[in-house]
Amino acid sequence: MNEKRTFTVVTLGCKLNYAESATIARDLIQKGYQKVGASAGAGITIINTCSVTEHADKKSRQAIRKALRINPETRVIVTGCSAQLRAGNLAGIPGVGAILGTNFRDRVAQVADNPEYRTPLTNPGGAGKFFFPAWSAGEDNRDRTRSFLKVQDGCDYYCTYCTVPLARGRSRNIPISQVVQQAQEIAARGVKEIVLTGVNTGDFGKTTGESFADLLRNLSHVQGIERYRISSIEPNLLTEEIIEITAAVKCFLPHFHIPLQSGSSRILRRMGRRYDPGLFAGKVRFIRSLMPYAFIGVDVIAGFPGETDADFVETYKLLEGLGPSFLHVFPFSPRPGTQAALLPVTERIREGIITQRTRMLGQLSDRLHWDFIQANRGRKEEVLFEGKTGYGKMHGYTRNYIRVERPYDRSLINTVVEIILD
Repeated sequence: MNEKRTFTVVTLGCKLNYAESATIARDLIQKGYQKVGASAGAGITIINTCSVTEHADKKSRQAIRKALRINPETRVIVTGCSAQLRAGNLAGIPGVGAILGTNFRDRVAQVADNPEYRTPLTNPGGAGKFFFPAWSAGEDNRDRTRSFLKVQDGCDYYCTYCTVPLARGRSRNIPISQVVQQAQEIAARGVKEIVLTGVNTGDFGKTTGESFADLLRNLSHVQGIERYRISSIEPNLLTEEIIEITAAVKCFLPHFHIPLQSGSSRILRRMGRRYDPGLFAGKVRFIRSLMPYAFIGVDVIAGFPGETDADFVETYKLLEGLGPSFLHVFPFSPRPGTQAALLPVTERIREGIITQRTRMLGQLSDRLHWDFIQANRGRKEEVLFEGKTGYGKMHGYTRNYIRVERPYDRSLINTVVEIILD
């Protein structure tokens, strides 16, 4: 094996990053590189970074240092959001070979072939308008039954706490015809489930005069794909039409990931969000009216500047009353370049209070998820078995995203099986 022509990929962050990492890997393989494990002494290590929180930036730096500890001779190429926003900081880590921001993900294979390249390749003024088509399918055991398909990139919302528009640029998408073509390529690899992903997924169609509902209708006709999941979608973009299509067409799964961030109208306005708690609650109730057992995951931020005890109680009571299936809880951290980072220090919430609110919401999430699992006991559900776990078991997920384990049976891997939930 020519070690200089081998590579490994480390991916942090969202489903979008996983789709892009898989596409980068395919590009390298087409150029004659061989993918190997992280401990196999790869000539090149690609690290696809995340910058959504301060902790994500820290994990990105740690991943770079870890890769160099494991293999000091590897050439590290860094891409992703942290590479776009923090290129200067990452370039200061000894051993980093190249830094490619989000505008230049398509050039990883080109830079890999140029061992002399050392200068960060980013656009400090912001991300561009280029769309990097990406999907994962069958690259390794993790994704041979489920694919992440990127349908949209960028965001025009500029919420006051969020750096994603700075890292990813304006909202943009490829046309429906191209998405359908990619779904057909995924189906040809034997993958049964596709997760539709983007930065602001529901904004699909903004650059092509189409709509996300149009996309769903067209994808429903792709032969071989039995299941589609919709990744995170903004409450104001989750239309009744999208919910009705999901309820009526079997290949669309009753699984929604809807950011709330706060149950306080006042805090939502400070965040720059485009809805109020009433609109959010109405969407959840409409989903429940058509799909009583739908999985509903909710994002919520604890400790946004100016969040009073009363604001937090509004959030807690709203979530407790609506009873979603799971909460993704994020403690607020000020991100450089955002409006929230410029708010007066006197409005910052003490760390101890943020920790306490985060813990309370985490405990509520545990209770809500337990209630969701209990409500599903005894129901017939369909599971797509994905692979081996351990102890002679295999695992898979129901249509409404309940993890199921059963004794391992190789013949059932990548097949949809009807079971009774116990």
